Amino acid sequence: MRLLHTMIRVGDLEKSLAFYTDVLGMRLLRRKDYPDGRFTLAFVGYQDEDEGAVLELTHNWDTPSYDLGNGYGHVAIEVDDAYAACEKIKAKGGNVVREAGPMMHGHTVIAFVEDPDGYKIELIQREGRVD
Repeated sequence: MRLLHTMIRVGDLEKSLAFYTDVLGMRLLRRKDYPDGRFTLAFVGYQDEDEGAVLELTHNWDTPSYDLGNGYGHVAIEVDDAYAACEKIKAKGGNVVREAGPMMHGHTVIAFVEDPDGYKIELIQREGRVD
């Protein structure tokens, strides 16, 4: 068994695709419209689907936004330098909601950004990751 993908629902697919590809540097791996069901699935990631887990962005055509609730946590992405990643994300118009720095009660350097729908993405700095 292996993890294939995590699905999140998005209100504006084009805005979300721009965030995940232009701001976070993922690639659009595949996209398919389902006119009878009035939805589109778009898969994004850093590697091909047969090499690693990806995100499935589900856009229901008639639903402009979602209530995220309080059960969702975040998607985590490993980065070489969380400080530099935050600067690049801000320069591309991304929303950094927690600047890079050591995690509370630990030493690992983390940061959080938010996508256009309000989903949190944690950036975890690779070097020195101990917690």
